[in-house]
Amino acid sequence: MSTFVPSGKNIDRKWYVIDADGQTLGRLATKAASVLSGKLNPQYVPYIDMGDHVIVINAAKVRLTGLKTETKVYRRYTGFPGGLRSESFTRLLARKPEKILEEAIKGMLPKSKLGRAMGSKLKVYRGDTHPHQSQTPVAMPVA
Repeated sequence: MSTFVPSGKNIDRKWYVIDADGQTLGRLATKAASVLSGKLNPQYVPYIDMGDHVIVINAAKVRLTGLKTETKVYRRYTGFPGGLRSESFTRLLARKPEKILEEAIKGMLPKSKLGRAMGSKLKVYRGDTHPHQSQTPVAMPVA
């Protein structure tokens, strides 16, 4: 009896669509991150990118619980002295809602080359349309 060890050559990647309309940000992000990292795949190994592609639509309709809508702040650093920029959740949601979901999902992936490869399979769109119809994505329920 020998143990099956997968290689990165013959991975069958699927495409999933997640609708963010009315979904909680963190719960949606954990579901998407587990699909991107391949943890739902029965052949999962931590050293190979076994994940599937994830398309998130309706990013502008994601919600937060409690008072986080008013208090959550996104910070970034420009690289220059005194270059700390901060923006509230409501303002970033109005300006670029895709960025909110991308940061939440990619923050749950490993911080390495492997994690960046997993994050490159994430596509986030503001509205309910996406240009990936030819890949025949399957709708994934987020419960």
